[in-house]
Amino acid sequence: MRVAVTTLGCKVNQYDAATIETRLRQEGCTIVPFDEGADVYIVNTCTVTDRADAESRQLARRARRFNAAARVIMTGCFAQISPRAATIPEVDHVVGLNRLPDLIRAVHGEVTGERILVNDLRTARRVATLGAESFTGQTRAFLKIQEGCDLFCTFCIVPFARGRSRSVPPRQVLEQLQMLAGRGFQEVVLTGVHLGGYGADLDPPIELTKLLQMIVELSAVPRLRLSSIDPPEITTQLLDLMANTDVLCPHLHIPIQAGQDDVLRRMRRKYDTHLVREMCAAIRSRLPEAAIGTDIIAGFPGETAAQFEHSLHLLEVLPFTYFHVFPYSRRSGTTAVKLGGHLPPAEIKQRAQRLRRLGQQKRAQFALGFVGREARVLVEEKPANGSGWLTGYTRNYQRVEFPGPLGLMNREVDVRIVSLRDDKLIGDMRKADAA
Repeated sequence: MRVAVTTLGCKVNQYDAATIETRLRQEGCTIVPFDEGADVYIVNTCTVTDRADAESRQLARRARRFNAAARVIMTGCFAQISPRAATIPEVDHVVGLNRLPDLIRAVHGEVTGERILVNDLRTARRVATLGAESFTGQTRAFLKIQEGCDLFCTFCIVPFARGRSRSVPPRQVLEQLQMLAGRGFQEVVLTGVHLGGYGADLDPPIELTKLLQMIVELSAVPRLRLSSIDPPEITTQLLDLMANTDVLCPHLHIPIQAGQDDVLRRMRRKYDTHLVREMCAAIRSRLPEAAIGTDIIAGFPGETAAQFEHSLHLLEVLPFTYFHVFPYSRRSGTTAVKLGGHLPPAEIKQRAQRLRRLGQQKRAQFALGFVGREARVLVEEKPANGSGWLTGYTRNYQRVEFPGPLGLMNREVDVRIVSLRDDKLIGDMRKADAA
């Protein structure tokens, strides 16, 4: 049976899709690209905005156009939180999160008489989707160690979709890491909906840093990266551990979402700009060459022009090295929709453009600091069109392109950085590694 899986949204969704594909291969299915002919199409949906819901429905309709006789299954966050809205004519089954066995049965045509299979995840106490063994198009692996969220930020629907925060026990995490190492992965990204909340639900509770210490001692993979962690969770213990091991990559992605205190309060974030400033200073003190990324929402309801300028200035002076900018988009069911002061789309777009320009400047400024130096680069992409150029990432998340043979895929090599061109670092490889 030929099955096509397409995924919208975050790294947690990407991990879930990889887990689905792993189980389907074990069941004897062949995974094919979404735009090729398939017997079954799975749309792994996102629901972070109303637009994401619409995109999920569009993908289901496209699947039906590809093959009118195929089964089309909707899963993921949109299917979980709005199953009736997901049950459009083109969809045969809507399967919620934490129901992988039911999803497999639906693929095999073993579900009869039921179009909607969704549980209330508010009662869930464990992470049910684990075991991804390969990641289509990726030499970097992901490992979900945490699921759900208890924060309830006013712009976010995810806690309602994914349920309360729950963690994978340390022993299972270490087993999964060893499995991925055995499959040849040189880098693993730990991911979760609220990664910094890891372990609070376990008995006895355990902090994320303690888990990371166990992983470092295990040394299953050469490179470990954290996907995203909130400002209050950047502790002295975490920074000390990162500074004293080569296993943890010097790269932190910290979604501050806004750089002005009144806006942060309306977002219901658990910190202020004073904490953000102190956090950035601590990171630069302990990890002077770390990449520091952030997420920023442009045009949050009620954000005045003066508040935006204040936020822009803070981002300019702090040592962030890149931004992910998200123009505010309505999400039905969130508190933010009910707030006053929604901005015109043109104003939101203009603020997003200014944030992106600043982000590009800071990215280039940080990258230029590595020109003329050597770096360890994990080769992750094959040469395009036989060009002989490889692409990889340094431990501090700098993308590097350099000439080299195809046999270096998934190897870490020494590269001398010679220039910055079109936002990409260009390098030359050491002759010893090229041989």
